Amino acid sequence: MFVGHALFAFALAVLFAEWRGWPTRRALTVGIVAGAFAALPDIDVVYALAAVDGGRFLGGGSVDPEAFWSAANAVHRSMTHSLVVAAVVGPAVGLWAVRHAPPRRKWIARATAVTLLLALVATATAVSGPLGTLVMGAFVGGAAALATLAARRTSLSPRLIALAAAAGLFTHPWGDLVTGEPPRLLYPLQTTLLDGRVILHSDPTIHLLGAFAIELAVVWLALLAVVRLTGRSVRLFSDRTAALGATYGAAAVVLVPPTLEVSYHFVFSILAVGTVCGVLAWYRSVPPIHTVVRPASYDRRAFRPDLAFVAIALAGTTIALVGYAVVYVALVS
Repeated sequence: MFVGHALFAFALAVLFAEWRGWPTRRALTVGIVAGAFAALPDIDVVYALAAVDGGRFLGGGSVDPEAFWSAANAVHRSMTHSLVVAAVVGPAVGLWAVRHAPPRRKWIARATAVTLLLALVATATAVSGPLGTLVMGAFVGGAAALATLAARRTSLSPRLIALAAAAGLFTHPWGDLVTGEPPRLLYPLQTTLLDGRVILHSDPTIHLLGAFAIELAVVWLALLAVVRLTGRSVRLFSDRTAALGATYGAAAVVLVPPTLEVSYHFVFSILAVGTVCGVLAWYRSVPPIHTVVRPASYDRRAFRPDLAFVAIALAGTTIALVGYAVVYVALVS
């Protein structure tokens, strides 16, 4: 889910930039900044570091992830997932990112940014007590750090940084609707927009498979956005090694049916299958990436990663999911 939030914002930003005809490097930079801010709201799990029961987490000689998440869920998807908060943080980080401006204008921008961010911390403290201070403080501190990094290491203007930040923060909560408690979209207001998780299917395992499919779709969207922007061919995804993912269907017979509450064995094993597909494809020296050069929008020096491994691993994971779902549905029907 953490990766999915970032990739969704990245894909939307890249596709928007490509639609606007921006240069490849600039489009990818905006996407990366939007993705970084989209991952930021999950910094609220930092609360668990202070609240987790160490005896339960490391009890019995093994790590119990549920102990961590039980502590984290006390505040997870609350204040940092609010659209109201996002509407304040977006402009604030844009003001914080002002670098090349007359001293007076720069000072006013910085002072306004600090005022807005501290106001959020004060509001969270008034509504949620010390817990709100800790979580919101970490959140606005992370936002300011990301804005500083974007201003210093990229050529994006403060306005673009603000827009990318807002895009990332506004898209984040929607990815949580099928995987847990609904986010508090209007925090600190008491108004509740959603009072329960969106259920994809009454069978908890099929619901999990649907949620996992949504996450895979987000990864596909991000990767295809890069393929489109850089002029690569979709043949990048074609290699017979990916078909090995179909063997994962046998896992539906031997594994305990996964649910949202107990899914580690499913997630780690299916990702391992996809990774093996990618590694084998790389080992077999898959054909070079087919590039269709578009001089007006593609600069070879701007972005030249070898996406073959990721592409085949993603295709293998997708085929594995389909194989598992087919076998599982056949078993329960």
